[in-house]
Amino acid sequence: MAAALALVAGVLSGAVLPLWSALPQYKKKITDRCFHHSECYSGCCLMDLDSGGAFCAPRARITMICLPQTKGATNIICPCRMGLTCISKDLMCSRRCHMI
Repeated sequence: MAAALALVAGVLSGAVLPLWSALPQYKKKITDRCFHHSECYSGCCLMDLDSGGAFCAPRARITMICLPQTKGATNIICPCRMGLTCISKDLMCSRRCHMI
């Protein structure tokens, strides 16, 4: 009984409520406005240099330019899709997504 009361008290105080942006069903779709990559279903909130805002964008496919996932709020270039790694095969070439 005490555990149930503690849970109810935690929910009422907001301590046990989940972060809604972290739940997949509440994540934003591609082209939706975002402030942080954790809001997006793709995991990439890309800077919109024209409007100064940001939008959810798809992750980079194989051989596309990439950056490793950042801890910042938005990305300039999206990280790779699952199963790909962002590497540079040549010192003169920018980082791209490759299978290794």
